[in-house]
Amino acid sequence: MAAAAHALVFPFPLQGHINCMLPFATALAAAGVLVTFLHSDHNLRRLGPASTPDGPHSQRLRFLSVPDGLPDNDPRSVGGLLELVESLQAVASVAFRALLASLLSTKNPSRADHHDAADSGGGFPPVTCVVADGYLPWAIDVADELAVPVLAFHTSSACSILAFLSAPRLFELGDLPFPAGGDLDEPVHGVPGMESFLRRRDLPSSFRRAGEHGVNPRLRVLVKDTSRSSGKARALIFNTADSLERSALAHIAPHMRDVFAVGPLHAMFPAAAIAKSLWREDDGCVAWLDGQADRSVVYVSLGSLAVMSHEQFTEFLSGLVAAGYPFLWVLRPDMVGASQDAVFQEVARATGDGDQARVVAWAPQRDVLRHRAVGCFLTHAGWNSILEAVVEGVPMVCWPFFADQQINSRFVGAVWRNGLDMKDVCERAVVEKTVREAMESDEIRQSAKALAEQVKRDIADGGSSAMEFKRLVSFIRELSSTSE
Repeated sequence: MAAAAHALVFPFPLQGHINCMLPFATALAAAGVLVTFLHSDHNLRRLGPASTPDGPHSQRLRFLSVPDGLPDNDPRSVGGLLELVESLQAVASVAFRALLASLLSTKNPSRADHHDAADSGGGFPPVTCVVADGYLPWAIDVADELAVPVLAFHTSSACSILAFLSAPRLFELGDLPFPAGGDLDEPVHGVPGMESFLRRRDLPSSFRRAGEHGVNPRLRVLVKDTSRSSGKARALIFNTADSLERSALAHIAPHMRDVFAVGPLHAMFPAAAIAKSLWREDDGCVAWLDGQADRSVVYVSLGSLAVMSHEQFTEFLSGLVAAGYPFLWVLRPDMVGASQDAVFQEVARATGDGDQARVVAWAPQRDVLRHRAVGCFLTHAGWNSILEAVVEGVPMVCWPFFADQQINSRFVGAVWRNGLDMKDVCERAVVEKTVREAMESDEIRQSAKALAEQVKRDIADGGSSAMEFKRLVSFIRELSSTSE
């Protein structure tokens, strides 16, 4: 008799990664797979009692956690991201190894130092596979060393992963490193399938010139980790759809054991009633939207990590006011180099009447994007945000911050044409012009609508993403029968 399939799902402990991998875990549980979802201790405490699994499949989903190694009062902001990465490698990797070893035994009630939010440690059979975030290469190494089948889950776009996998070729062709003072609009020819539209400025941010020899040391680490974890994994999982990234997926697949494109997950499996947000959402903004005309509001959110200088904030604010449309702006407390109260007051002074603008610390983004009043989305072009806007057919203005966002924004502006790419510019006149064009262009709105319809076909029964998810569940079940 085959062992019960039991997947341990381990995201990198940041908001965007949890947003993507928790619906995935919930969907596996709904398909009959037992799932242990691994948080950091810090995040599980932040989520609080509301994080306890609920709903019809909750008995198949539990939360455990491991320490991330940072003090509880550490802000875990973008400025300390490298510190978090290093702390996870030093501390979480040791705890993860001990936890995974204990979960491979038949008596696996979790040890006292691994917190179990669902309080169901003893009811689960041994783990039969690990689904680890691609940004946790050491977790993939640990699973491999303990002879547990491991799959790598990429929360970023397939096109960005293809860029990292193509880095050796870019060095070979002389596309990397960028020459000192070189033109960032110079074409890049070494990423297959993107030769006709990719420029230097569109490569992920770590490709940009840095360090003594013009190569960011972080790039070498990311390229090595991407290649190594992809090589060890039984399969790569992408939160994407065939209609969005068919070419990138086709170029990645021949070099991997298997590839699954199973997204957009948030739309395929509308999230179960489990707390996902590490910030308190301001529900009042939806009531504010109710009072606005159809497609009249610019929604501005730069995600959970991006920061801006006070000068950039002022340029954004002036451009948004000049564009003349009401706007809903998410400004996290840690986002602008000034106190949040001062920033909110500046917006109030610039807009006068309270109907022109609403500023919140965090918003229920999916509810906002599907609201009839939203006309365009000014975004950092993080992959989750891109997918959420694509599904709702909302035109975008992209102001990428880092990581995969530079290449994502190029796809929005030059490939899908469902928005505009405003990267590397922060001037009020450009903000005004670009926002107006996104709000008023029939061509962009039609492209956004057509893409939404295609992606909805991908996730519907019989669509490519729905079929791939079924194939993935079968694949995980097969791993459980071979890992006995």
